[in-house]
Amino acid sequence: MSKTVAMVLAGGSARRMGGADKPLLDLGGQPMIARVIARIGLPDIAINANGDPSRFAAFGRPVLDDGPFVGEGPLAGVLVGLDWAVSLGAAALLTVPGDTPLIPAGLSDALAPPPACAMSGGQIHHLVALWPVSCRDALRLLLSAPGRRDIHRFAATIGMRRVDFPFVKCDPYTNINTPQELAAARAILAGQGDGQGTEGAA
Repeated sequence: MSKTVAMVLAGGSARRMGGADKPLLDLGGQPMIARVIARIGLPDIAINANGDPSRFAAFGRPVLDDGPFVGEGPLAGVLVGLDWAVSLGAAALLTVPGDTPLIPAGLSDALAPPPACAMSGGQIHHLVALWPVSCRDALRLLLSAPGRRDIHRFAATIGMRRVDFPFVKCDPYTNINTPQELAAARAILAGQGDGQGTEGAA
């Protein structure tokens, strides 16, 4: 089987959370990003974040910034992840936002083969995706040229499939964007467990 590595996309200003790093917020007694890393379950996982990398030092993972494409949006994080994946001899990169702590386990297998992204409740999640490293030159070209950084359009150009995941006890791809959503996620984990596996992906 071809090697797959993963990138946790930990950027974003989190204005609705008081400007804090959302992935570092406590969820069930551990930082949210720790849960995301555990759920990904791959040996090689990096963190994409700009600014001081030392704030993620406790997780023992490479911290990679957007390099020359800082300010160009989440596709810049995908590109740096693809470059890192190639350096490790990987054929595919799994990307997961750092504020999606309810993702199912076994995500890389459920999305294989690339290119593919998750869908739930009729909503497409282009950043919960498995990317082939072969698309990195096209992505670099997009980010180097003037114009929109449209992830939907880029996904379409590389033929990205959509893999539908059912709600079990909640939307497995809920983003934690507000204090209310954080409280709801804490309640799910404390009261019920997340109930997420790969069952039902299609």
